[in-house]
Amino acid sequence: MNLGSLMRSAHAFGASFFFTIDPDFNPKEVKLSDTSDAAKNLPLYTFPTVGSLTLPRECRLVGVELTDDAVDLPSFHHPHNAAYVLGPERGSLSPELIERCDQVVKIPTKFCVNVGVAGAIVMYDRMRSLGRFAPRAVGSLGGPGEKPPHVSGGPVLRRRKT
Repeated sequence: MNLGSLMRSAHAFGASFFFTIDPDFNPKEVKLSDTSDAAKNLPLYTFPTVGSLTLPRECRLVGVELTDDAVDLPSFHHPHNAAYVLGPERGSLSPELIERCDQVVKIPTKFCVNVGVAGAIVMYDRMRSLGRFAPRAVGSLGGPGEKPPHVSGGPVLRRRKT
């Protein structure tokens, strides 16, 4: 059920792809918990082992795990090109997988949350921190602030060859 929830959240938050490592899931159960039909709209890559995991060029692997040296999610600067990996519901990321991660983050809570919830929290934090929304209001009324201007560069002007 968590896999379907994670796939649905990934689809909703605009992920480019979804991957699993050494999966053990029932496709019918995934379909029941994923009402967005993410499997038809989001590429799914399955890797048999951690060693076989291949990511797009310049893509950083970010582990989500409760470790002492993990960065608290609210202070984490998300890479522009990143893939996030979460452990199983009743387990952790393997030492081999943590070693593969470029960074490890944790959600600062009293105890661990459901893996589907954790994935959604991380995806939402990524979207917020990369500037997809206006900043939060400073005043007591709680209305939204103004969305920051686009700063990735101006238009590209091309001259015609004559």
